[in-house]
Amino acid sequence: MPKVETFTPENTMTPVGPYSHIAKVGQFITIGATAGVDPATGVLAGPDVGTQTKQILEAFAHMLSTVGSNLDHIIHINIFLKDMADFHAMNEAYIERMGARRPARTAISVIDVPKPGALLTMNLTAVTAD
Repeated sequence: MPKVETFTPENTMTPVGPYSHIAKVGQFITIGATAGVDPATGVLAGPDVGTQTKQILEAFAHMLSTVGSNLDHIIHINIFLKDMADFHAMNEAYIERMGARRPARTAISVIDVPKPGALLTMNLTAVTAD
């Protein structure tokens, strides 16, 4: 039976609840809901959805690197927006950071997210690079 490893890497935001950011089984990786928090300060990277989106993707890149992966190995991203009116601005920031990468993606509107002031959160499924 494969072992499930769960952990939160250094230099990532502190989880806002009783969970780990990463769960990994073999080559399969999931990263839980992540807000656009600057891990150095513990506060949101900015007040707008674009800045928060870029910070989330930077956090994903860092977290994936700790488990032998990168943004090229993302299978699917879920995006939870507090206001679907932010969809276009989120996409602009997403494209700026992700470039030509186009993993499967779902974007939904939610009433709220756990991190006060956050305009969105994202989670993902990926595989290791080997």
